Amino acid sequence: MGSRWLSKRAVLLHLALLTWVPGCLVAGWWQATRAFDGNALSYVYSVEWPLLAVAGVAGWWSLLHTDPDTAGARAQRRAIEEAARASGARDLPGSSPYGMPDRRREEEDAALAAYNDRLAQLSAGGPKTWRRR
Repeated sequence: MGSRWLSKRAVLLHLALLTWVPGCLVAGWWQATRAFDGNALSYVYSVEWPLLAVAGVAGWWSLLHTDPDTAGARAQRRAIEEAARASGARDLPGSSPYGMPDRRREEEDAALAAYNDRLAQLSAGGPKTWRRR
């Protein structure tokens, strides 16, 4: 639990929140004073800025509780399962786990085979995230 709240990513999120929320509240107060001085449009902005502060808190909470290493894998697995349910088949013979037909090496020329090998190598590393380059 400590790593969730004190990791480098979490500390950056905390700092962003500590900048965002007071900034939104100050902007909301400024718009409220303009509204009281007669600027009718500022009434809308005086409500909008605190709502943006609440949206920032919701985003901070969501980003803090999302594991970036597994979020992409879970979404990808869910999409594959939904596609399999929609097609009505679980594991088709001659298919890869992603529902794509297996490649036949004899049908590829050298350039296409090299390109497909590079794509397979990139795919084996999993989804690219901001943590891993």
